[in-house]
Amino acid sequence: GWAGEGPGASGKNQRVCHAAARLEMGSLWEEFNRLGTEMIVTKAGRRMFPTFQVKLSGLDPLADYVLLMDFIPLDDKRYRWGWGDGGRGLNLGVLSPSPPCRYAFHSSSWLAAGRAEPAAPGRVHFHPDSPAKGAQWMRQIVSFDKLKLTNNLLDDNGHIILNSMHRYQPRFHVVFVDPRRDSERFAHQNFKSFSFPETQFMAVTAYQNHRITQLKIASNPFAKGFRDGDPEP
Repeated sequence: GWAGEGPGASGKNQRVCHAAARLEMGSLWEEFNRLGTEMIVTKAGRRMFPTFQVKLSGLDPLADYVLLMDFIPLDDKRYRWGWGDGGRGLNLGVLSPSPPCRYAFHSSSWLAAGRAEPAAPGRVHFHPDSPAKGAQWMRQIVSFDKLKLTNNLLDDNGHIILNSMHRYQPRFHVVFVDPRRDSERFAHQNFKSFSFPETQFMAVTAYQNHRITQLKIASNPFAKGFRDGDPEP
């Protein structure tokens, strides 16, 4: 479905207040989310799968926009995958303020393992086609296929830095390029943000849940070699 008026939409510039975003491959994201999505982070940087893609509507076709993403921690915990707690663990397919549901993955599960590590340096990823006219953004699916995730705190390639074994929520932002000379005064009015709960994930250096490994191989076109009988990565 389409994500439309989000929190704080009132008081926004008319160039962004009607913006709406629909998450592409929503059913695949939901399938991963039911298992507890894991995304690999490496020192060199690893692309996300599923790729974050959206279809936009409601932009001013003649106005210029910048599109970007950032990632925020979902809680203040770090996790481990293992045995314990009677085989009950965190169901990452549920995002709600209520206590997390308990869920079993063949007696292995995500377990809280202490307080979160200090937050990694906050970074944003600008879509490389930015800035562009609203008409261009709405004409086709917007894909963040160049975005890479890393656990290297000293990364100098502009990748998104995340802590492994921590949970994150991707956020997508539409920013109107305000031509007014004093545009910084209106910065808070010139953007609109979108979050899709089904895209939350655990950052890992290697897949922990074998069901995630299987689903990634089955659904990722770049994993064809593994489907054809090669050993798992």
